[in-house]
Amino acid sequence: MQILGPDPSLFAARLAGALCGALVSLAYMMPRGAREATARAVVGIASGLVFGGPAGVALSQRMGVTELLTPDETVLMGSAAASLAAWWVLGVLTRIADRAGRGPGA
Repeated sequence: MQILGPDPSLFAARLAGALCGALVSLAYMMPRGAREATARAVVGIASGLVFGGPAGVALSQRMGVTELLTPDETVLMGSAAASLAAWWVLGVLTRIADRAGRGPGA
């Protein structure tokens, strides 16, 4: 009988990439508080886990290195990129919302 569950090594690569993407993002755009850090970390890790595979395939094809990477490396790269992108997008949107919420002249 064929096992239909996810490959543990690919899941580990996805999780490692998502965590690394969130940590690298932390170094570049610090959150302003614990609430923002938690929200951005959860979104970054979740998006890395969900979109790691497709993002890795798209990036490897775009860079022309598909044949050079193993599936684990592709997923790791994609998860890190998806997590990094989600962290930055959420951080930028949070800062825009903060400025818009202050109103004119504030």
